Amino acid sequence: MAKVDATFDAIIVGAGQAGPPLAGKLTEAGWTVALVERKLFGGTCVNAGCTPTKALVASAHAAHLARRARDFGVVLASGDISVNMPAVKARKDSIVAKSRDGVEGWLRGMKGCTVFHDAARFEGPGLMRVGNKLLGAGKFFLNVGARPSLPEMLGADKVKHLTSTTILELDAVPEHLLVVGGSYIGLEFAQMYRRFGAQVTVVERGSRLIQHEDEEFSKAVQEVLEAEGIQFQLGADCIRLEQDGERVRIHMECKDGDPSLIGSHVLLAIGRQPNTDDLGLETIGAVMDKHGFISVDDELKSSVEGVWAIGDCNGRGAFTHTSYNDFEIVAANLLTNERRKVSDRIVCHALYTDPPLAHVGMTEAEVRKTGRPTLVGVRPMTKVSRAVEKGETFGMMKVLVDAETRKILGATILGVGGDEAIHSIVAAMYAKQTADFMTHSMYIHPTVAELIPTVFGDLKPLA
Repeated sequence: MAKVDATFDAIIVGAGQAGPPLAGKLTEAGWTVALVERKLFGGTCVNAGCTPTKALVASAHAAHLARRARDFGVVLASGDISVNMPAVKARKDSIVAKSRDGVEGWLRGMKGCTVFHDAARFEGPGLMRVGNKLLGAGKFFLNVGARPSLPEMLGADKVKHLTSTTILELDAVPEHLLVVGGSYIGLEFAQMYRRFGAQVTVVERGSRLIQHEDEEFSKAVQEVLEAEGIQFQLGADCIRLEQDGERVRIHMECKDGDPSLIGSHVLLAIGRQPNTDDLGLETIGAVMDKHGFISVDDELKSSVEGVWAIGDCNGRGAFTHTSYNDFEIVAANLLTNERRKVSDRIVCHALYTDPPLAHVGMTEAEVRKTGRPTLVGVRPMTKVSRAVEKGETFGMMKVLVDAETRKILGATILGVGGDEAIHSIVAAMYAKQTADFMTHSMYIHPTVAELIPTVFGDLKPLA
């Protein structure tokens, strides 16, 4: 048997949203911890997800507001608005670097934590090869994240293409950006680059956008984006890619002579796959699903004793907030015996188009499937004073309530500030409060959130 170079109480693989805070909690409790990161500290959120994309969204929003300046009585003497993409990228890079360096500095200065900047792979139960060292531990926490998926059927390997990671390195605006995928990632980039000045076309296999949302919100988001000049090709039956000189062509049907689009760049935003294929999980007998996600129970334990999977690689959530909550669940169960579970959390997420779309709990489609008597409340953003004052009145709020118990079942807000305002409903749902609690609450005026009690106060039976 090979000699073990070092032994720890725990080995954490991956410095994404769940790994570093878990290392902090474990070392505070007196554990010895090895934190292994093979690439960039901070994981997807800091390096290729939330931080860089929202920095770019902010720049795109600034360009959009500049073009609307006259709507607010502001006249720009310089005339046409232009975007300096190298400067936009430099701003984004600076924000990312600061976050990434902050995570790494925190870990390297953490007492009881040894940081390894190398690849990790299991060599058997309790053993992990990290670079040229063999490490042993009683507990392993896999926080290895996910990456953009590229189905071979599209012909992606035969064309020049962008992913949600590589598009972040562009320092010039594409002439015509083709976006394959009409869900969260694709739509954020579509609007962003349209506002930077690119012609943008979104190609989606389904009959509508963001199909996990209710149809009325799917259509409303499309209306917003079409109003900004983004074009859509929905119901693309058989998407495949072809290099056409320096440009890329997208075919949208399987038959000969099918319709096609040609663009200067193509972004493939068609899902993500877990980074589990090179961890050596087969050497410990870990169970994975057909997509490579590590199977876990309600406490995020894998099928192998002493091995947990946290964050995107477990398939139990694909957001930064679910990853961080994974850390909270594991730490609480290990250190304070709280017995927290994944099934205790309430689904919530946001799409960061402008205006944003935020959702918590059940959709109307999900509620209808239960057959329970339900009340619904709807209000347009045109009735929100704050939205009117800001000149951003597109969208609506919708809440769903159990007609018998008055329990809040779900809510969706499409509108300015909706990604923040919805947290009052999230908090109420965790507190198991009712629609009546919401109507009895006083909110600050003028805010976007102040209309929430009004929506709950005007409920009608769901037809």
